[in-house]
Amino acid sequence: MRKIISVVIPAFNEEKSIGKVISEIDKTIVKHIIVVNNNSTDKTHEIAKKHGAIVVFEKKKGYGYACLKGIEKTKELNTDIIVFMDGDYSDFPTEIKKIITPILNEKIDFVVGSRIKGKREKGSLTIPQIFGNWLATRLIKLVYKKSYTDLGPFRAIKATVLEDLNMRDKTYGWTIEMQIKIIIKKYKFKEISVNYRNRIGVSKVSGTIKGTIFAGIKIIFAVFRYRFTFK
Repeated sequence: MRKIISVVIPAFNEEKSIGKVISEIDKTIVKHIIVVNNNSTDKTHEIAKKHGAIVVFEKKKGYGYACLKGIEKTKELNTDIIVFMDGDYSDFPTEIKKIITPILNEKIDFVVGSRIKGKREKGSLTIPQIFGNWLATRLIKLVYKKSYTDLGPFRAIKATVLEDLNMRDKTYGWTIEMQIKIIIKKYKFKEISVNYRNRIGVSKVSGTIKGTIFAGIKIIFAVFRYRFTFK
């Protein structure tokens, strides 16, 4: 039986990019495109609907809040595999097939798209992002004895596995929470190299000093928190 694949795209003021992202998603592979309008003040949701996406609304600002809202919708749609990606056009929607193939063909439970292993446009990852990824992945290896190279937002996971992870983080710690819990729960994971380009617009995290600092603190804290609190 063919798997139902849904893409969840958290979006905050992405009116200039969201249409491009949706247009480049292969509709022969993906059944549902869910755009989570995370309290946008522009025309993000209107453009997303115009391009055929299912739009849901989350008023509480935060990447985790938006992802959790999107997950609720995937359950209604009986989704088998969930793909997460950003709405700023920095990820390449055409690489979705590459992201989901290990889950479909190799009995892998979770796939992370690694921007570090792939080709990146100059400036697409800031120095704080590169350093933050390096530090977080080294700490994960030190504490959990498993290796990642990136905390990239472009990822795919079995819906049943995601439900078992019982995701809780509402903001900056969402991606690392998922990756650490995958290790703790002993699920099979794989990294796939993905390409990355400069986003359209300004990053809500790395584009601000506050966002960069708080994201860094939360990510480092998460590495040790789940070591002692999650079973």
